[in-house]
Amino acid sequence: MKPLFALSWPCVCVCLALTVAPFWSSSADAVEIETADDIQIYTLKNDSGMTVRVTNYGAIIMSIVVPDRDGKMADVALGYNDIASYTNAVDKPYFGAVVGRYGNRIAKGKFTIDDQEYTLAINNPPNSLHGGIIGFDKVIWDGKVDDEANAVTLSYLAKDGEEGYPGNLNCSVTYRLTDDNAIEVDYFATTDKATPINLTQHTYFNLKGEGEGTILEHELMINARRYTPVDETLIPTGKTPAVQGTPFDFTTAKPIGRDIAADNEQLKFGGGYDHNWVLDKGGQTGEMTLAATVYEPTSGRVLEISTTEPGIQFYSGNFLDGRLTGKSGKKYVHRGGFCLETQHYPDSPNQPTFPSTILEPDDEYETKTVFKFTTR
Repeated sequence: MKPLFALSWPCVCVCLALTVAPFWSSSADAVEIETADDIQIYTLKNDSGMTVRVTNYGAIIMSIVVPDRDGKMADVALGYNDIASYTNAVDKPYFGAVVGRYGNRIAKGKFTIDDQEYTLAINNPPNSLHGGIIGFDKVIWDGKVDDEANAVTLSYLAKDGEEGYPGNLNCSVTYRLTDDNAIEVDYFATTDKATPINLTQHTYFNLKGEGEGTILEHELMINARRYTPVDETLIPTGKTPAVQGTPFDFTTAKPIGRDIAADNEQLKFGGGYDHNWVLDKGGQTGEMTLAATVYEPTSGRVLEISTTEPGIQFYSGNFLDGRLTGKSGKKYVHRGGFCLETQHYPDSPNQPTFPSTILEPDDEYETKTVFKFTTR
């Protein structure tokens, strides 16, 4: 999910005590760790040869290396090789990050809980996006490795009033790499005051390999018969119409580019796809169900996403424009990556008909998403 205008990603300068000394690496255990000051990079590997690099800066997935149908490995996640490139990039499109405290948009940066109005930073005028100016994607998380589970857990305490949100929110995200080439992502949080929460993972994928052209020929299926249309500022209208007969119908797999240039008001608002779909949960609210599959014909790579969440945001890389150069030295062109962000719906705190995103002090926030890679 990106800001409304192509040249207006929030460009926030975050000063970190990043050393110029090289990272040192520890590989005695299953999970390799590179460290410089408070920044760590963790490398998860499995017996199938898949590797995933994660950093505690922004809980970012830096790379996902998986085989194609012939066993050739490629990195399918857009991003950079080093932390300084994330902090110093001319634009910051949330490559690979966990976004929060509230992923997606909140209308006009305002919401009310128990008759008290809260005001957030307007970092995507006229709305608040992805937690504010310094959201969870721009902070340093605490990391803990579980070698036996081939996992790393990243934890962060968002203090009461941070970015305008109420409550001290203790949250964590665990990345686990399985031997069947799946990345399991588990989120957990508690609070001491009622607060909105909507964490999601913001990796940009290109199943041909990062930097390898556009994603328009990728074949996408979204397990959803309805979606949440938006106004011109990308805030949901509150309606959930059927996708049937519209460019938003991905109930049967089709190339992403087939209808992306259709004469459609919603596509014009988003500059392409930048919308939330209402997942078909089959009555299994809060249970793990299929959300989407993506197939890339030239490599044979398949990405299957399952989640406990009620929605998924499909973003077709509309604001990538070639200004950013990725880890392989290739420019990230227009629609050079896609995001599939499992989530609750945008602006839910202001939408009484949407599933609630308010976490109460006596409750626990728990949600899970699995990204599984195969070939055919």
